[in-house]
Amino acid sequence: MSEELKAKFEQASKDVTQLSEAPDAQTKLRLYALYKQASEGNCKGSRPGMMDFIGRAKYDAWKALEGTSQEQAMQMYIDLVEELKANDKK
Repeated sequence: MSEELKAKFEQASKDVTQLSEAPDAQTKLRLYALYKQASEGNCKGSRPGMMDFIGRAKYDAWKALEGTSQEQAMQMYIDLVEELKANDKK
């Protein structure tokens, strides 16, 4: 994994908190899943129970990225944050 990619990823994770308004729930879920895949790799653990709606949605979003390399996930995360920054109404 290149140090440049890692640095861009870390910067993107900071930049996303600086947006003038929070992304919608679907985008937040995508950001979460990409971040987890980039930082930890494939989804771990068992799927949360039916009553844990948020935990289950997060798990499913992360699980959907299974097989995506950490480098790919980092780049996808960076691209999504860049798109959000470009559309930000500051």
